[in-house]
Amino acid sequence: MTAPTAIKPEDIQAHLANYKDEKYVDGWASLWEKNDVKLPWDAGFPNPALEDTLVKQRATIGGPMAEDAQGQSYRRKVLVPGCGRGVDVLLLASFGFDAYGLEYSPGAIEACKKEEAENNSWYRVRDQAIGRGKVTFVQGDFFDDAWLQSIGVPPNGFDIIYDYTFFCALSPALRPKWALRHTQLLAPSPKGNLICLEFPRHKNPLAAGPPFPVSSEAYMEHLSHPGEDIPYDAKGLVKQDPLRAPSKSGLERVAYWQPERTHEKGQGENGVIHDRVSIWRRRD
Repeated sequence: MTAPTAIKPEDIQAHLANYKDEKYVDGWASLWEKNDVKLPWDAGFPNPALEDTLVKQRATIGGPMAEDAQGQSYRRKVLVPGCGRGVDVLLLASFGFDAYGLEYSPGAIEACKKEEAENNSWYRVRDQAIGRGKVTFVQGDFFDDAWLQSIGVPPNGFDIIYDYTFFCALSPALRPKWALRHTQLLAPSPKGNLICLEFPRHKNPLAAGPPFPVSSEAYMEHLSHPGEDIPYDAKGLVKQDPLRAPSKSGLERVAYWQPERTHEKGQGENGVIHDRVSIWRRRD
């Protein structure tokens, strides 16, 4: 197989500048269609922070198997929106979850299938008694229901959603919709858990993107008030109002920590880890 073509951040930014507002996702699709790209944050393998979360936070997020009201065992469903090359989807399936990778571009879906065909050792089955979960790569718009219907998953049907480089890849103008959409896809609490690997936290808040700079405060404000416009100040930092109560339809952060391992892109000088992991559940 031919190696994917590395693309520079400034080239991505120049390309996406031609796609405004709701057309932003079309810009990403056309980028993937040009060639088999390798995005600047693509390390070529899953982030070890996700692997550690699946192992060490099982008491919080639950394992891959569960029982329904009739006592029948089933595999829990995980969604990775904006899954890129699909490495996280394949890792999640190796732990036994039925894993769904969503991409807007058919070209990205083809890249996912190439990754799956390589049978990388990262994706070895972790528990032979549980086995591998089903892998499904689906093309569609995160904000639309058509892809949900195509795979037969109802609203609020995902037990886990994993967001790593999706939030930072979206235009900040889409962040209110991003947060609201998670409330429509995530299963009720405590069954449903959104795992956010917050990146890039160490980037200048006024720097261009993607990846757009993020902060833990931005995740807090948007997910606590889904669908609402969240103000940012002149320094690019989110404005927090300590007197404003979180929305009853919003998400609540139930865990937050600095991972012991992460990709090099999430580290600063001397290997200092800037990334954070947060876990969220619906309040209702």
